[in-house]
Amino acid sequence: MTSTIVDAQRTSTPHWPVPQERRTVTVLFADIVGSTALVDRLDPEDVRALQRAYFDTVAGVLHRWQGVVEKYVGDAVMALFGARHSDGFDAYRAVRAGLEIQAALDRRPMVGDSRLRVRVGVATGEVVVDLGGAVSGGHGVASGAVITTAARLQEYAPPGAVALCAATARATAGLITQRQLTPVPVAGRVPPMPVWHAVGPVRPGTDRHDGPLIGRRRELATIRDQLSRAIREQDPRWISLVGPTGSGRSRLLHELTRGLTTVDGMQVRWCVATCQPYPDQVMAPAAELLRGLAGVRHGDGPAVVHDRLVAALASLFPPERVAAAIPTLQRFLTTPDGSSAALAGAAICRDVLLRLAAHQPLIVAVDDVDRAAPAMSRFLHALFSTATARGLPLALITLHQPQWADTRPSPARRVTIGPLATVQSGRLLRHLLTRAGQPVTLADRLLPLVGGRPGHASAYVWSIVDGADRVTLPLPDAVRRAVAAELDHLDGERRAVLMAAATIGGVVAGAAVDRALGWAPGRSAPALRGLVAAGLLLPRRADGYAFVAPALRQVAAERLPRALRAVFGRRAAEAPRLDTARPDAVLPRDHAAADSAGSDRAAADRAGSGRAAADRAGSDHAAAGRAGSDRAAVSGSGVRRAEVVPLDVVRARGGRLDAVLAVPPSGATDPLRRGLPSPTMVTSPTAPTRGANRSLGFRRLRAVAPAGDVPPTRASATPHTAGGHWPAASDRSRTTIRAVPAVPGPAGRPAAAGAGAPPDVVRTRPRPPLIRWPTGLAASA
Repeated sequence: MTSTIVDAQRTSTPHWPVPQERRTVTVLFADIVGSTALVDRLDPEDVRALQRAYFDTVAGVLHRWQGVVEKYVGDAVMALFGARHSDGFDAYRAVRAGLEIQAALDRRPMVGDSRLRVRVGVATGEVVVDLGGAVSGGHGVASGAVITTAARLQEYAPPGAVALCAATARATAGLITQRQLTPVPVAGRVPPMPVWHAVGPVRPGTDRHDGPLIGRRRELATIRDQLSRAIREQDPRWISLVGPTGSGRSRLLHELTRGLTTVDGMQVRWCVATCQPYPDQVMAPAAELLRGLAGVRHGDGPAVVHDRLVAALASLFPPERVAAAIPTLQRFLTTPDGSSAALAGAAICRDVLLRLAAHQPLIVAVDDVDRAAPAMSRFLHALFSTATARGLPLALITLHQPQWADTRPSPARRVTIGPLATVQSGRLLRHLLTRAGQPVTLADRLLPLVGGRPGHASAYVWSIVDGADRVTLPLPDAVRRAVAAELDHLDGERRAVLMAAATIGGVVAGAAVDRALGWAPGRSAPALRGLVAAGLLLPRRADGYAFVAPALRQVAAERLPRALRAVFGRRAAEAPRLDTARPDAVLPRDHAAADSAGSDRAAADRAGSGRAAADRAGSDHAAAGRAGSDRAAVSGSGVRRAEVVPLDVVRARGGRLDAVLAVPPSGATDPLRRGLPSPTMVTSPTAPTRGANRSLGFRRLRAVAPAGDVPPTRASATPHTAGGHWPAASDRSRTTIRAVPAVPGPAGRPAAAGAGAPPDVVRTRPRPPLIRWPTGLAASA
């Protein structure tokens, strides 16, 4: 196993709060064949010129495929793919880079009659990455056994070939033509290591969608309505289908193309293309649209392509225009790159689509448009704006992920593809398991893992078919790659917040994330809101957040090194957790700066307005609940804003908070306040009901200790009265008040947890109203 010393000084960058991550990367290792004999027979100056030409060629190819050169070892080059950012195609890019290195060295003339032949090994696995040093030339960036594996693989590759490990072969299946070889023995490893040779890239085929569409009825009806209106009113519309990988965007598009074939008796023509991960073919989606129109297939000869293009254009252009356009379009289909010739062909293709829309309603759909180059985005915008100016029956659909910087025009409609409901996910799992010949009983175990994403459900089922352990149900590689790419769309701070939140169980509060990261209270709030906007977290109660998918939490937690994971867990465990929501969501951050409802209640207390004040407080309380607060609403009670009570005053009253509350605001003596056993927590006072008790207007408390006092611990409260009996049946509406220690803050002012409160503040919090009253005993104490 290769171990690399990481420079700690270089990792302490403020942009990456978590300086190191455990990441799945792909390592490329290239070495010259017979370099020793070649150097021995060359002059040193020729050796220098040869090395410069070799390294320049290799580095140029790696840079174009977004690889990071980690080091040069003699005449060997080691590069990383996915070390700092991943798009889910790291292994694919590495294999394409290896194949292109071989082709580039074959084409480039070297010194004299010397010819260089290299071996390339590509391996995929987990490493620890120094994010601050993950740049070209950053030695010691990654540490892990996969580096040794890549170096061993290149030894078993024939000159001019690219050898792949099993993980790389799985990640590039369907994208790279592969040939499996006999497993080779590797020193120190049992059994022998399986090896594949990469032959060349292949164009991915269209996904099969032969099963029933489960769910998505609302989204389907919305999109069909928009498309029909665009055609019927001859008012072009741009519709964006937005959803994460695995949400079923492509499946929904397939259903649209199959179901929407006519509008008001008019036949609708569909042109569909997908943006493949081919950075050297920037206009390939436009070429795919032209292929679909003309019926040209990959592999057709020049004569067939010519005849089909002529047949497609004959009804749209005059003969002389067709004759002039055919050669340009043929070159465009052969090489749809960013050259001037290719852009000229794309302009003719756009004109073909517009003329076709003038004769017949047309819908143009482009899947995975977030992979498209800027030139392709300009193509789509020009198509849409021209169709709008001419009033053509044309609609444009683009599909992309939420993280993409959407470049659609302002009048475009956005349709978000959310997770499936639980019932729908269960139906989908049972259908997939039945088709795969697996026990349907596995659906119950898979249901909480798929997170409502159809793609995740399919990946889990096929992993079981391929032999995955049915007991542990490990995360499929395809899901891991897709989720890792979602994480890498985030900047360093939001990624750190997400990883810290993943180490905390249940619903995560912002204060807990701040404590885990060692940040000042409130610093994580903007990042958490950004994660909600990105569709990675869901808001829960007040300042609480939950992960949208279990796979996202798992991958985010596994990104952290063991030592840092332990630190985050210890810090989070030290935080007081009496509820999953933060107490400052219920109580004001500053007693002097309460909201309008609290001010009204305080004014009512000072005026002694009795029942009117209680009614107004109750209505304010209901309004706060409608606004999304999780304040507990007690039926028929006038619960007042929490008040600050110094603990030294409590001690002067015998160390009991109930002594402080012996006289209610109205001046009447409240017998229910007697007999409370805890000096730091008030047990649940019975809420006043209709009649005389309604005017009592009980208060919630915050007890503030003087400097130097130790925050009291949580005590258990008893529902007994002074005489040891349960409250009367007329007083069974209860509000439990809990004491919650707050985090330190500026001296002299009480504050909410995570907002700068002194360490000895005790905050009270109501619980939701109780539901059942079995024989006079509250459902929960």
